[in-house]
Amino acid sequence: MASLMALVLAVQVAAQQGPGNTRLTALKQEAVRDVASRAQFTQQMVDQIFSYGELGFQETETSRYLVDLLRKNGFTVREGIFGIPTAWVATWGSGKPVISLGSDIDDIPQASQKPGVACHAPMIEGAPGHGEGHNSGQAVNITAALAVKKLMEREHLPGTLQIWPGVAEELVGTKAYYVREGLFSGVDIVLFSHVDDNLSTSWGDIAGNGLVSALFTFQGRSAHAAGAPWRGRSALDAVELMDVGWNYRREHLRLQQRSHYVIPDGGDQPNVVPPTASVWYYFRELDYPHIQELFALGDTIARAAAMMTSTSLASVRILGSAWPGHFNRVIAEAMYENIKQVGLPAWSEADQQLAHALQRDIGAPDSGLATRLDTLRPALRPNERTGGGSDDIGDVSWNVPTVTLRFPSNIPGLPGHNWANAISMATPIAHKGATAGAKVMAMTVLDFLLRPELVSQAWDYFRSVQTKDIHYQALIRPQDRPAIELNQDIMARYRPAMRRFYYDPAKYRTYLDQLGIAYPTVRAPDGSCAGGATP
Repeated sequence: MASLMALVLAVQVAAQQGPGNTRLTALKQEAVRDVASRAQFTQQMVDQIFSYGELGFQETETSRYLVDLLRKNGFTVREGIFGIPTAWVATWGSGKPVISLGSDIDDIPQASQKPGVACHAPMIEGAPGHGEGHNSGQAVNITAALAVKKLMEREHLPGTLQIWPGVAEELVGTKAYYVREGLFSGVDIVLFSHVDDNLSTSWGDIAGNGLVSALFTFQGRSAHAAGAPWRGRSALDAVELMDVGWNYRREHLRLQQRSHYVIPDGGDQPNVVPPTASVWYYFRELDYPHIQELFALGDTIARAAAMMTSTSLASVRILGSAWPGHFNRVIAEAMYENIKQVGLPAWSEADQQLAHALQRDIGAPDSGLATRLDTLRPALRPNERTGGGSDDIGDVSWNVPTVTLRFPSNIPGLPGHNWANAISMATPIAHKGATAGAKVMAMTVLDFLLRPELVSQAWDYFRSVQTKDIHYQALIRPQDRPAIELNQDIMARYRPAMRRFYYDPAKYRTYLDQLGIAYPTVRAPDGSCAGGATP
């Protein structure tokens, strides 16, 4: 059966590429077989990173593991790049084209969850976890790169493979610095991977927003809150007035904007007038001018709040930023041809049972896992861009021709940034989806290694269409530096308990085996959630 499927794949690819490219067809067929043979390697990567469960800027175990793995497989790795301890870049090969593979590695606060259990079952109450699925993308990229590297060595193919992590993507904290510091200087093509519930790609402007992430810190004066409150000047009052002002102004902002905040410092205790307080905002909009306009409005309201409270706005620190993404049509169309050849994984009855049970449990549409490929998503029309989430891959996309491969390792209909999104991420669903993604990634890398005209066409689209009228200007300022201290306290609190659950592939074939979780586990007939879970 496997040989028949390989033959069908070869015929389909040859038909798409024409008779003149039989070498490329054969190499793609071989790469697909190689990726399939590495399925356990891919699974172990997915499970290992899931077990580390590290928040942005604190991905120490994850980065150490990936760096060691890449070095063992012949890559040269530079660590701690651009002043970011968990950032690194791995390279292999020489010459052109330079093909850069990236994927994020951080996770979500308070998203700890037992994999394969279709109800809320934290492994450690309150701890972080991979409630988006960033544990899977590096497995896609590295598996694909090793399959391609093997062919490049044997066939003496020129070219350079570059691999890097999206550190602190949930904080949109690093890719603008990667761009500023020259990580992509000389890169020809960027292929990014991101978890999804289908196998897909797109071109043109994406649906989401860009943003500025900013921390506003106010300085007041302490006093006894009951004995002499008139002698105090509350920095917390300034924070609260800024928030009230922003919420009133929000009614009169464009529909495309998204803005939200948390108060990381609200004072120490009620009987002391807070001398310091901070509020952290995300200002999201569709394009550079509107993002800057929103940020400037926030700054104005902050200064007004300081005036009203006789405090001062001590600092405005940019913690992260992201341009709205625009993906390359030439790369996306080449990638989608490979997506059609690979197709969706063959989901088992157990896979579908987990998906249906979770969807029913959280009140999502009871559709199960995807069984039909997404179409190639074309550029959105202006009236279709209504705002949404952000990803700092946008900064990369405005500097080098870029696309994102979305691969099917999650379950449709979930809320995102939530424990529910972690449930599939160390199960056969994630393992099969990552292998499918690695096949597409390997085939697409080979396209750009062996078809130099595609590289030229991608850059022609980038220069003549994408950047014809829009030119990249960084949203970070020259004085800004990565906020590498973020999440230190949270990880220090939870990491000792989390270490007990690190995956040991030398003893257990899968993480589910190590945890002793039957796959799938669903609610019992009495409605209880198995395994000591939160009902």
